[in-house]
Amino acid sequence: MKIGIVHRRMRFKIPGGTSRGILREKDSWFISLLNGGITGIGECSTIKGLSIDEENGLREKIQLINDGLAYEEITDDFLLGAPALRFAIEVARRDLEMGGVKRLYETSFLENTGIPINGLVWMGDKKFMYDQIRDKINSGYNCIKIKIAAIDFNSEIELLKYIRSQFTASDMEIRVDANGGFTNDEALEKLKTLSDYDLHSIEQPIPQGQSEMMAKLCAYSPLDIALDEELIGVRSLEDKQRLLSEIKPQYIILKPSLLGGIQASQEWINIADGYGMKWWVTSALEANIGLNAIAQWTASLNSSMYQGLGTGQLFTNNIGSPLYIKNGYLCHGSNPWDNIFV
Repeated sequence: MKIGIVHRRMRFKIPGGTSRGILREKDSWFISLLNGGITGIGECSTIKGLSIDEENGLREKIQLINDGLAYEEITDDFLLGAPALRFAIEVARRDLEMGGVKRLYETSFLENTGIPINGLVWMGDKKFMYDQIRDKINSGYNCIKIKIAAIDFNSEIELLKYIRSQFTASDMEIRVDANGGFTNDEALEKLKTLSDYDLHSIEQPIPQGQSEMMAKLCAYSPLDIALDEELIGVRSLEDKQRLLSEIKPQYIILKPSLLGGIQASQEWINIADGYGMKWWVTSALEANIGLNAIAQWTASLNSSMYQGLGTGQLFTNNIGSPLYIKNGYLCHGSNPWDNIFV
């Protein structure tokens, strides 16, 4: 078994605004496993300030792979604390097992049956966000996700009021994502205000790591809450069960690159199903290699919910692939894949 690695710094077409700052570029490493003339490829994608890989020695691990680390040395201990790298290795292994043609799960998605997705609206000034909303509506989306908690709250409310003046909740599902941007003191009142606009849910209203406060919000908020960052770094089955049983969220959001891969994300789903909690899957700014793996896995789950898989179009230098978006659906066509290892 031979291991290869290629680094690409992904550049955003338009800077992406979140409550943690502006994203202009991000790193991805493409891991290849070559065996018997077949190559499997996975993507290790990180987000500054959110992925825990970087603070746990990711670049040192990448350098070891570059220096000729043997495949047998990529153990669970080696991947500890590196969920994005674990995801990349997991996908590369599956691709290898399936013949190295990036068909990881045989579903109707591969025959161009689309997955319904939300349109992502980044934070920015009021006009910038308004223009994005109009673009998503005109592009045929029936669900949009709006990043909030960075500009003036009243301006954000005005944007929601505008959408609701044009579309009812049955015509357009609206999700908002605070990325932990509310303080504990203001969170419940803001959730009450937001609930006036028939929103589907809010992601991560307060910063992660405050189980007691988050549980209180989930219990008393008139707006459903989805845990996102809260799940990062929780590894054992027992800790996952404890977190969900204590907080009791209405939804959880699965991001395989941040949670340690598809198997780890499936564990979260199994626990959530046992508690009667709902979920959806979201890409975490992966390039098309990672997005393809997440989308194919998501299709295999047969969920009817809108998924968060529209981030592949954000970059100027993405990898050419069969993936495309049409009328609010992520689709898999017949275009060829770029060879990133030439």
